[in-house]
Amino acid sequence: MPHYRWQTFVLLIGLLFCSALSAAAAEVRGRVSWIYDGDTVMVDGVGKVRLLGIDTPEKEASERDKTYRRLGIASRQLRRGAKKATDFLIRNAKGQVVTLAYDRDRNDRYGRTLAYVTLADGRMLNRELLREGLACVYRRFDFRLKDDFLQVEAMAQGAGRGLWAQE
Repeated sequence: MPHYRWQTFVLLIGLLFCSALSAAAAEVRGRVSWIYDGDTVMVDGVGKVRLLGIDTPEKEASERDKTYRRLGIASRQLRRGAKKATDFLIRNAKGQVVTLAYDRDRNDRYGRTLAYVTLADGRMLNRELLREGLACVYRRFDFRLKDDFLQVEAMAQGAGRGLWAQE
């Protein structure tokens, strides 16, 4: 084999190897061992994982409640919504092996891993919380699935589910 063909062959093998490594690094699997709240879980081997692109109300009243009020969500819905979102994750994710997929930013300012979290049955927890009306789209930053998430949130709102329920 001429020298330049050998170099080309080695270069292609190297590129394929790097491509395989980056694809493997793009998804990580682990067991959900703890639920902190409606949008944060502990994944064994990874640590604290914040569900990317969504936000759920806090257990206690806080400044963040203003964001929900701007979206037209009644204050009385927030504490109940926080509990329902946490309960949803406990029922659907605790003890389950999940797959994490990442977007542009891999960590938030608190050091938590940011990820799309998918169950073994293919359901993405981030999207399911939106579908159930238990979360809102995190609007402050851009992320790959933002348009999809906004559509799912609009469907939940239109159906009056979860935080969007009129009581």
